[in-house]
Amino acid sequence: MYESEPILFFDGVCNLCSNSVQFVLKHNRQGNIRFASLQSHFAKQKLESFDLPKDYLQSLVLIESGEVYVKSDAALRLSTHLNGIWSIGSAFLIVPRFIRDGVYDFVAKHRYNWFGKAETCWIPKPEWKERFVD
Repeated sequence: MYESEPILFFDGVCNLCSNSVQFVLKHNRQGNIRFASLQSHFAKQKLESFDLPKDYLQSLVLIESGEVYVKSDAALRLSTHLNGIWSIGSAFLIVPRFIRDGVYDFVAKHRYNWFGKAETCWIPKPEWKERFVD
């Protein structure tokens, strides 16, 4: 199931993460990216198969072509699937990972304080429902 398509796992109660998913949905016109919240049963199984903790919530996780990407690697590789100017985000992969991940970790550490946290996972619009796993 969905083995050939990129899957983005996100923190379903994080407002920043949910808004980011909505942004990707609007700018991924190919419709090739699937989504699952990190809190889902599907995510727990998938993450375990890639030796990530079942309760991993510290980062976006992108699984693409059998490879797993986290933190800035996940976010920037995701940009290659976006339309228009947004696709150039992958150019930042040339920045050393320790710098990119340092910025990523700083934002991730403060995301709930800055953007808020929902009581339950975000529910997609009906027209996006088929792009979500579990």
